[in-house]
Amino acid sequence: MRRRGMTQRTFASTACQNHENPLGLPFRPPSAPQMPRRGGPIQKRRIEHVKKVIVVASGKGGVGKSTIAVNLAFSLAMLSHRPRVGILDLDIFGPSIPTLMGLQHSDDPHLTSAGALVPIINHGIPTMSMGYLVPRPPSNSTEFEGAIVWRGLMVQKAVQQLLFDVDWRDAGGAGPGVDVLIIDMPPGTGDVPLTLGQLVVVDGAVIVSTPQDVALTDVRRGISMFKKISVPITGLILNQASFLCPSCNTAHDLFGTSTNASHLGIPLLAQLPLVGGVSWGGDRGIPYVLEGKNGGEKDARAGEMWRDEMNKAASKIWGLVHS
Repeated sequence: MRRRGMTQRTFASTACQNHENPLGLPFRPPSAPQMPRRGGPIQKRRIEHVKKVIVVASGKGGVGKSTIAVNLAFSLAMLSHRPRVGILDLDIFGPSIPTLMGLQHSDDPHLTSAGALVPIINHGIPTMSMGYLVPRPPSNSTEFEGAIVWRGLMVQKAVQQLLFDVDWRDAGGAGPGVDVLIIDMPPGTGDVPLTLGQLVVVDGAVIVSTPQDVALTDVRRGISMFKKISVPITGLILNQASFLCPSCNTAHDLFGTSTNASHLGIPLLAQLPLVGGVSWGGDRGIPYVLEGKNGGEKDARAGEMWRDEMNKAASKIWGLVHS
């Protein structure tokens, strides 16, 4: 059902996508900080209706960053004071948030009367992703989702629109904004993190990695990049830190020890064990922290440790960004 004051937009049917408007949104007065044409400082600003911004990043792909971002958002939302949390997926070429949130077959986002994108909600959390804006095959189809094939300038402008042309207020503009926006970053140190760091006031960066040395080497590059663009590093979440044997409760370090990460020089927020239910839930759009103490019984002690560590990390991050 179409909500009052909103219209539906379809990426595939938009008449014009160009370098200045790759998402094909209706014309709006410039809402994003403008890149200076002849050098000079860029004025960072807050995202409208967002109090705090936390980016979840890693210099390397395949370490579980998007899964951590989604579960961290829910852990924050379940803190005692129940902050309102949103998730923004800035991975233009490989968005994972729609699948992890069970929204890969959702309708296209609506627009407010002012032409801003309205987040899509599941499990009580508002989200926005490039994955909602590209043509998608029907749920009963075996076709693959269309690929985004863009050069750097198109990517930069799309990131600006996702940052500043989304209305994070509840009920499409009638309610409050979000207390914390979790931004899921793409791997690497390219256009997307640079654009974000240049334009937005970021309150903290949570780095995700496995203990493997090859992964930590790429993480060091990501940390160096954030320091260069003055984004504060909140800490490290070490994913797949160990495997807890279900029959003997003995922890085995499959991909290296946590001492490998101690040389990064940033706080260690959590060490998450390898748990099968995390992957199972992600594929089905059910964040693992929503399982609760009575869920994920087959994961036994490891599942309980995973949720406890994630919830402790959320408490630490909330305290650090509000200190």
